[in-house]
Amino acid sequence: MKYLFFTNTPAHVHLYKHAVQRLRDRGHETLVLARDYTCTTDLLEWYDLPYVTYGACDTSKGSLLSRLPAHYTRAIRHARNYDPDLVFGMGCYAAHTGAVTRTPTVLLIDSEPASFDHTISTPFARAVLTPHTFRKDLGDHHYTFAGFKECAYLHPEIYERNHSIREQLGLESDEPYVILRLNAFGSQHDVGKRGITSADRRRIVERLSEKATVLVSDESGDVDLESLPARSFDLHPALMHDALAEAELLVADTQTMVTEAALLGTPAIRSNSFVGDDDMGNFVELENQGLIHNVTSADEIVERSVSLLTADDTRETWQRRRTEFLRDTVNLTDVIVDVALVQGRVADLEALYQFGQPPEPEPAKPIGVGGD
Repeated sequence: MKYLFFTNTPAHVHLYKHAVQRLRDRGHETLVLARDYTCTTDLLEWYDLPYVTYGACDTSKGSLLSRLPAHYTRAIRHARNYDPDLVFGMGCYAAHTGAVTRTPTVLLIDSEPASFDHTISTPFARAVLTPHTFRKDLGDHHYTFAGFKECAYLHPEIYERNHSIREQLGLESDEPYVILRLNAFGSQHDVGKRGITSADRRRIVERLSEKATVLVSDESGDVDLESLPARSFDLHPALMHDALAEAELLVADTQTMVTEAALLGTPAIRSNSFVGDDDMGNFVELENQGLIHNVTSADEIVERSVSLLTADDTRETWQRRRTEFLRDTVNLTDVIVDVALVQGRVADLEALYQFGQPPEPEPAKPIGVGGD
């Protein structure tokens, strides 16, 4: 069979990279349709995945909108030439390309705020898959899985730590370090949203640098670090998860890396204008599990950062919480491969259940010999 995967952002590459390889190993044909956005194509090259680009855009909001017609034209042309049996994606590009080429499509969605995208994409999908924490009903073809999309590449059955990452970063074996991740806020669902301001960024870096080396990962590339006690994360982006796994702390105004930190057992502090009563279900769940802190001010960032960096049991506590949380989650790569093999007809897959209908609880196990 032939499978087509849309990767519009770097996170999409990570989501599908293992599934693409497994399907190729089984003798199926795969092709990735990529948007050249930040480091998306760099990752595809690193993982040696077969891909073609359908367009490019930068991190400004206007860049994507102005290029949409050309993107659609090229994506549909590539899809027609490839003639897949099933399309995978996360939104309108995949859904509309599948509709025009009359190819069944599976959407994997994890962001509740992207309502407009849901409205114009989900009606064209054979199946819509979301994390179990997703709080919006997307229709009769909406199925959920236990875990998050990041379980496709950071589940314990998949991810292996890179023990040489400190050396690659130029750090001593016992040198504590913190990663500060800054979002460009250039996506459609980021319209009207904001993160850590320039003034707050300076204050946060100066305070964190008293406790640890500060590495900055800036999506926009606009942050001037010359006057700050910090340095840029300058390794290949494919090594970010390895760096994140060894870090003492992540401070971020972005989304995906916060979930990634949680699944790696690294404390994370998230601060942006998504935080609040209408926050996304996955971040509410991760905070309830004690794996992240969602805050709204620089004061809270500094206070919680200092507390985490000075406590003696932080790493042990977070690793224990990670293990407990991941015990009940799926290896999402296994699920994606299974979905591909049944061409998106997912109703009978054990790892998925229809939205609003949680799985039947397992029978209680006997206590002792013959039960109690």
